[in-house]
Amino acid sequence: MKTIVITGASSGIGLETACTLTKKGFNVLGVARSEANCSRAEEKILSENPDANITFFLADLMQQREVHRVAEEINKYLNERCDGELYALINNAGCVRSWYMTTEEGYEQQFALNHLASFLLTYKLMPALIKAHGRVIMTGSESHKGIKVHWDNVKLFRRYNPLTAYKQSKLCNILFAKGLNDRYAAAGIRAYVVDPGLVNTDIGNKETGSLVNLIWSIRKRYGVSPEIPARTFAFLCEQEIPPEGLYYCLCKEKNYSRQVTSENADRLFELSERLCDIHYGRVQMI
Repeated sequence: MKTIVITGASSGIGLETACTLTKKGFNVLGVARSEANCSRAEEKILSENPDANITFFLADLMQQREVHRVAEEINKYLNERCDGELYALINNAGCVRSWYMTTEEGYEQQFALNHLASFLLTYKLMPALIKAHGRVIMTGSESHKGIKVHWDNVKLFRRYNPLTAYKQSKLCNILFAKGLNDRYAAAGIRAYVVDPGLVNTDIGNKETGSLVNLIWSIRKRYGVSPEIPARTFAFLCEQEIPPEGLYYCLCKEKNYSRQVTSENADRLFELSERLCDIHYGRVQMI
């Protein structure tokens, strides 16, 4: 049985993706920060599929110490029960903010959770992914277009704009996927980004100010059900031969920003490695 890790798996897109993948016979390991939400999510999944293979891990991925801890727990599980193999990692956890907020390390929270958490968790699980010739999938956004990475102010502590911070983090998602493919295609790894479109979830209602909360409460009514993007995640996981594209929406390839180049991906890798105190390296043909 193939194992898939999904972050942000207790609600929204992550939960629906977990439901979809367990119904298709995958063993799903969900990561979320609320024990109560994990319990409710597990009950929902099992109510729809009593035979579902689902296990939840608790972690606040905003903080790097938590990423390290949960990665150790997941690797232990994989080594004991899955022959050390991880078929896919879906980096779905994300947030929006209304004002400048930082993590324990002093990093802007949208950049920290939407990008750095995925960057660090993928690194920690990479041996298991390589062993399975696995896939790494990020939850992206059309908003990655029309913006550049603020290389001289990536933490955006000067002239902070929360929408700019969100857009930059989404551009980082696809640059990260591009960089993974450049470095690990030779090891059988494939990385993708899913554009879910406008989805009716609560992402804009969590730890945001009253104005953002109100705007999102109105806007999300026009969004699709999380079940719709969940199909694209399932599509990318189900294909026996990994699809060649990078950016997908509604199970089809989609055009992405011209900013998505190997040069920018390399620059982001170098920066993110410093901020996470790790080093990916490059894999030669095996």
